[in-house]
Amino acid sequence: MADKSIVMLGCFDTKGEDFSYLLKSLGALGQQVITINTGVMDTSVDFPIDVDQGAVAAASGAVLETIRASNDRGRAVELMGKGAAAILAELAEKDKIKGVIGMGGGGGTYIILEAMQAVPLGIPKFCLSTVVAKDLSRQIGVKDISLMSSVVDVAGLNSISRLLIRQAASAIVAMADTKVDASEAAKKSIAISMFGNTTKCVDKCTELLKSKGYEVMAFHATGVGGATMESLIREGVFDAVLDVTTTELADELCGGILSAGPDRLTAATEMGIPQIVVPGCLDMVNFAQMDTLPEKYRLRQLYSWAPDVTLMRTNVAENGILGKQLVDKLIGAKAPVEILIPLKGISQIDREGDIFYSPEADSALFRAIRKNADGRVPVTEVDAHINDEAFAKMLVERLLKIME
Repeated sequence: MADKSIVMLGCFDTKGEDFSYLLKSLGALGQQVITINTGVMDTSVDFPIDVDQGAVAAASGAVLETIRASNDRGRAVELMGKGAAAILAELAEKDKIKGVIGMGGGGGTYIILEAMQAVPLGIPKFCLSTVVAKDLSRQIGVKDISLMSSVVDVAGLNSISRLLIRQAASAIVAMADTKVDASEAAKKSIAISMFGNTTKCVDKCTELLKSKGYEVMAFHATGVGGATMESLIREGVFDAVLDVTTTELADELCGGILSAGPDRLTAATEMGIPQIVVPGCLDMVNFAQMDTLPEKYRLRQLYSWAPDVTLMRTNVAENGILGKQLVDKLIGAKAPVEILIPLKGISQIDREGDIFYSPEADSALFRAIRKNADGRVPVTEVDAHINDEAFAKMLVERLLKIME
């Protein structure tokens, strides 16, 4: 990693003293540093700036003078974050960086976290921030970003900030210099999606795949989980995908709280990665407590999975739409793909005699899949429940076959 650097980014215009100390701390640890200024005001610091604010603004498609003249702080923060992301993406593509660190308050933290979205998994990302106690889940997204509270404001050095800045510098250097034992590398890596309602199936699939030397990474289909899996597929982390739990499509359709967005179930198709897809848990939409349900759903079939988790059974009309959506997202796949349908139920509670068992609703889903897949996507129907061992064995068998 001798030719790689730690990137230090932030608003040097207002926090120059703090960044000067961070740079010295990194230097004392023997690090090469690339400095990126995301502030928009005149800057005077005692260290070299490798990428100045004008270049950051230009990378966003804007002009620094125009940003200044607008006097629109929100727009400035947005543009500088976008520009910094473009610059980090280029540096990462050229394999120039081994870690990224930034410090800031509200606006500065937004810029830093936005920029870090462009940095691939495995390159550590560390942010010392005044707003760590705030919900930053949307800004962090699916990235492996570490946050540390600055305790005091990032507004000039004092005994607390010196200590924490030095600790932050030590943290990013230790993270960046961590090496993985090559002997731990698996044969190939497979992504698998799961839910409480499909755990038994996923556990068996994982056991079978691991016994054959594969590394299996499970993603909980909670919206963020599915989005993270899609993001990592696009980064080339996996050799194949076993998408057992596509329930996030139902949340996206019906306004549930666990949607992974409209791009769910598109990454493997576009990236040319073999995939087996199951309509797992498309019988349910997720909401929080019962009293949080939208009024239009109050008379639907509901089930309290936990005090803070309310499941709504999808109906015939919704399942017709979901079946078509599932197939549409797979058409044009650049690698082998197959849909497997467990005819005896698609979730733990969708089994004969259980709370969400509805042959009519399931039939609408399966019929829509068959109709839209006809001649375009292979479909295999299995006379089993999704959590039956026989179905798990079939999934693994079919996945290994298309991986060949």
